[in-house]
Amino acid sequence: MSEQLTHVLLIEDNPGDADLVRLRLAEGNSAMDVSHAQRLSDGLASLSKNAPSVVLLDLNLPDSHGADTFRKVLEIAPNVPIVILSGQDDEGLAMKALHQGVQDYLVKGAFTSGALNRAMRYAIERQAMLRTLEMSRKQQLEFKNQFLSHVSHELRTPLTCIHQYTTILMDGLAGEINPEQRDHLRTIFRSVNQLGAMVQDLLEASRAEAGKIRIEPHCVSMADLIRLAVSMMQSVAHEKHVGLEIVVDTRIPFVNGDPDRILEVLINLIDNAIKFTPADGAVTVQACLSPTDPDVVYVSVADTGCGIDPQAKALIFERMYQDPNSIDCSRKGLGLGLYIAKELVALHGGRIWVASELGHGSTFSFALPLYSMAKLLLPVITHDGKLRDAVVLLRVDLRMRSSSPRGHWKETCRASLEILQRCVYLDKDLVLPPMPTAGAEQSFFVVASTDLSSAEIMMARIRQQLSNVRDLKTAGQLKVSATAVPLPDPLVGTLEQRIEAIASKVTEMTRLAMAAGQT
Repeated sequence: MSEQLTHVLLIEDNPGDADLVRLRLAEGNSAMDVSHAQRLSDGLASLSKNAPSVVLLDLNLPDSHGADTFRKVLEIAPNVPIVILSGQDDEGLAMKALHQGVQDYLVKGAFTSGALNRAMRYAIERQAMLRTLEMSRKQQLEFKNQFLSHVSHELRTPLTCIHQYTTILMDGLAGEINPEQRDHLRTIFRSVNQLGAMVQDLLEASRAEAGKIRIEPHCVSMADLIRLAVSMMQSVAHEKHVGLEIVVDTRIPFVNGDPDRILEVLINLIDNAIKFTPADGAVTVQACLSPTDPDVVYVSVADTGCGIDPQAKALIFERMYQDPNSIDCSRKGLGLGLYIAKELVALHGGRIWVASELGHGSTFSFALPLYSMAKLLLPVITHDGKLRDAVVLLRVDLRMRSSSPRGHWKETCRASLEILQRCVYLDKDLVLPPMPTAGAEQSFFVVASTDLSSAEIMMARIRQQLSNVRDLKTAGQLKVSATAVPLPDPLVGTLEQRIEAIASKVTEMTRLAMAAGQT
């Protein structure tokens, strides 16, 4: 051991075993400071206050048994080395512990002072090496992401220039071109678009790996997104003579997600399915509910293509992976699409997977959480197991002036939403996920546990805060209004039923407000 004082935390409930460990440590003639806890809860409390150099851990304690014991310690102190002291010579448990992060496994009564000190020394040194390797990995990853991001940004300027001048030539603005020249220009145009897509994928993958991708949850219709994605990919499917069909359950409610990001996932999966489906094949996009999991929507993209090798299925969502048996002349890319799709689905709290049989097509599926108004409202409109006395629906309308650039207006709406979320009380008010809009208007809704009189104060605060949004006065118009939400009879039905009734009413009020288009 090093000459510095080694802090040891011994978690052991048997006094005899604890004394034996202290004796073995003393025989080692090393400078050690030993703290002792007889229960796991006491040991975890000690770990949270002051991390020791090493933990000596018994697995069977009054308040914890077996593998759960070291898992709890690893969860609280993942960077502290653990040496297990067990009364059982269980090789299976020892291997499980080592695979999950424990540094060593010793059997009580079977180790000498030298073996114990050596195990502790090696555990501390191995843990230090792991921390160094992890820091080095993170630094390399950061450098790689910065490099890819820089190169990708630098490539976009010449690509944009090539794209623009190719378009000028193809449109005949620089003079007449013959059919052969037009074919060459089309080849250039397709190649530029393909390279541009690769650059965009590199940027997205770098952002995903660095945790810099943001999603902006909205209340969105999955059916509308699927129809939009299919319409966008219809020409690609038609060109390859592949059928593209939609099967959507009309009972699917709204999804709580970012419409742009979900659309990106859909287009990626549909594009892949078309690429790997031969002429006269079919691609089917389906969305449905599951009776066993009512809180999610399942979306699948099935094709009649070549299928995926079983070994490739386990790697297909990895970054830059491409199945060497599936790449052909129609497949040109970096293998980033499915990796990005996986990251985007995970950001929504969902999951993505694939089912495939070689030679019989593939089905890529993902699950996303449904928009549940009742679950969102529950912590806001209840207190001490009862409904609050009053609930108000506030509406904040922003309208873009005709002279405002559309891109700038989108940023103005985003900034307004962030400020609005800071204007409410987290335990009594809720800013609902906004509905996506493509026009010059944006409406935000706030459910507030207050009456109309007090809502006036909140409305004044919202008007004052939103007036600080840059260029809102010149770029748009603001209107804030409030309507009382009718509450159900407190003597009728259960609390859950009354919450559902309020949720249904709020949903109806927001839909009617959006449909009316009043500002």
